[in-house]
Amino acid sequence: MIAKYAVVVIVGVVALLLGNTRSTCTDVDEGYCSSDQRHEGGSSVEELESRIRELEARMPKKYPEVKFLTYKDRKRILITGGAGFVGSHLVDHLMMEGHEITVADNFFTGRKRNVEQWIGHENFELLNHDIVNPLFIEVDEVYHLASPASPPHYMFNPVKTIKTNTMGTINMLGLGKRVGAKVLIASTSEVYGDPEVHPQPETYWGHVNPIGPRACYDEGKRVAEALGYAYAKQENVDVRVARIFNTYGPRMHMNDGRVVSNFILQALQNETMTIYGSGKQTRSFQYVTDLVEGLIALMRSNYTQPVNLGNPEEHTIEEFASVIRELVGNTKSEIENLSPVEDDPKMRRPDISRAKKQLKWQPTVPLKVGLEKTIEYFRRELQRSKHSERNIFSRDEVVS
Repeated sequence: MIAKYAVVVIVGVVALLLGNTRSTCTDVDEGYCSSDQRHEGGSSVEELESRIRELEARMPKKYPEVKFLTYKDRKRILITGGAGFVGSHLVDHLMMEGHEITVADNFFTGRKRNVEQWIGHENFELLNHDIVNPLFIEVDEVYHLASPASPPHYMFNPVKTIKTNTMGTINMLGLGKRVGAKVLIASTSEVYGDPEVHPQPETYWGHVNPIGPRACYDEGKRVAEALGYAYAKQENVDVRVARIFNTYGPRMHMNDGRVVSNFILQALQNETMTIYGSGKQTRSFQYVTDLVEGLIALMRSNYTQPVNLGNPEEHTIEEFASVIRELVGNTKSEIENLSPVEDDPKMRRPDISRAKKQLKWQPTVPLKVGLEKTIEYFRRELQRSKHSERNIFSRDEVVS
């Protein structure tokens, strides 16, 4: 196949060169060319370059070298929300391991560009599908990540957020029941609400406002967990539940309104860095590759109770703003405090004792290392001016 396309390129180049030879200079005997003829020759060169680019675009696509697995070890894995921030990194990891991956995404917050490096690969399939509607495919595992996860996105259409986390979860659990697939539900630290226990263990039932602006997401995820364990008890579906704490890294949505993305964008653009409230509220951030490894470890374990996946290293929002401003460098951004957001948690820190014991997992990427890579990603995104500047990160590039 490659040889075939190489021949096409060579034939095209030769044809155009011959055309240039005929049209570039008609007065060869006299030994000179008119300015019009020279200009025509220049146009032909541009035409040639354009044609070469067009032919190169038809060449077979090059993919990262993935591990080969036999049919005994290769799994068919569905990732809902797989074109999103976390989902796309999970896709990269599992594709490199040699599994067959199907991504279902409605592209509300996900982007095709996050998984474009795999489109066309024999082990990869991308479905434009909203999981509020049933999906009938054959799979061995389901990573159910689909849901808007940042306040501006899940508050944009709260009814749809609730439907995604209830009807969508029912559809994925129903799929698991029909085909005997293991289902991992991506829950959230928001199930703890504005916690009165610190740090938050999985045994804490939470302190959630059921009718507040965040309720569509907080209660939606709480129902998703309840559905998971109802299907496990009643229908014997093999269920895993991950309670994911704040996560950051490359491919974060530029306008998701979260702390890290807001601060980085504001600092890079010399805008005022806005803190909602006093800035004394705390958060714990994990780098995206740590989370992906935790999700995979949970899926492959025999542990069925909810597991916190997060970084127990706690910082105030003020500290995050100062660290990011320092890492961006050469920024004129000042820090300004604005009115607090309703139901914004005052503390957020996971107790990961269960993950350490049951999964042998804990985050390893230092905060500053992860922030430097995230800042570089945002800087490249802001400078991007054409589609050919790809959004592709190898796993080594993201982690190392």
